[in-house]
Amino acid sequence: MNVTFVGTGAIGLPMALRIQQAGHTVTGVDVAEASRQRAQAQGVATVASFSEAPAAEVVVVMVATPAQLAALVDQAGAAADGQYWVVMSTVGPDAVREQGARLRQAGARVIDAPVTGGTARAATGELVIFAAAPTQELATVTPVLSAMGQVKTVGSQLGEGQGIKVVNQHLCSVHIVAAAEALNLARQLGLDPAAVLALVEKGAAGSWMLSDRGPRMLEGTDVTVSSAINIFVKDSGLVVSAAQGCQADVPLLALAHARYLAAAEAGLGQRDDSRVIETWQHTGQR
Repeated sequence: MNVTFVGTGAIGLPMALRIQQAGHTVTGVDVAEASRQRAQAQGVATVASFSEAPAAEVVVVMVATPAQLAALVDQAGAAADGQYWVVMSTVGPDAVREQGARLRQAGARVIDAPVTGGTARAATGELVIFAAAPTQELATVTPVLSAMGQVKTVGSQLGEGQGIKVVNQHLCSVHIVAAAEALNLARQLGLDPAAVLALVEKGAAGSWMLSDRGPRMLEGTDVTVSSAINIFVKDSGLVVSAAQGCQADVPLLALAHARYLAAAEAGLGQRDDSRVIETWQHTGQR
């Protein structure tokens, strides 16, 4: 299939590569010159705006925020007619419903399909995709989705995939902060955090986030960015908004969200999300 892939950043580029390696024709779109250069260096033709991309059957969206999704739909306009739009960004149920309605009015078919798994699983095609769409529409884009990971059909209505991702990001947000707090506790107790991590991560106290983020928490501020603090500022904020909308009580999430905000305010927004551990240092809790 001919695919326009919007958002060739840290996770978007390996996703686009997987689609291309599966035999589809891919054109990337990214406003950041550095992202375009990285994509082009790895063999993905990439342009700066949606209007520059050739006509495509499928548009995969991996922008960062609801506002960016809205701006992209503005740019697409009537060009979306007849296309299949796969919204894989984490933008929340309200945004995908609102922009999905606009796209459908323009003649597009819309699939709500956020992902989880991070950059490592994006590179190996092992993402988990929470897909919500009418059966036939989902079947049409499955050859593209399957190149990136395992498709989990969660419903047929827009917003159902994003709803699952909200729950997923609640847990991810809390688990990362819990891992940081525990490793900081180990250090305060006079223990070697690396030794503690190795001892506890495979037991009942372990989590995927502890094993994945824990080693990076021990490396230092300049660790390679897999997912930025600002992404979890946004994602945990979406969880807060969704919880408020349905009057759900999420006190643990609120504490985690405050930690990401504190990290961003300390100048760590573009750093790896593992650097949330530095908020204990910045707030004097050492």
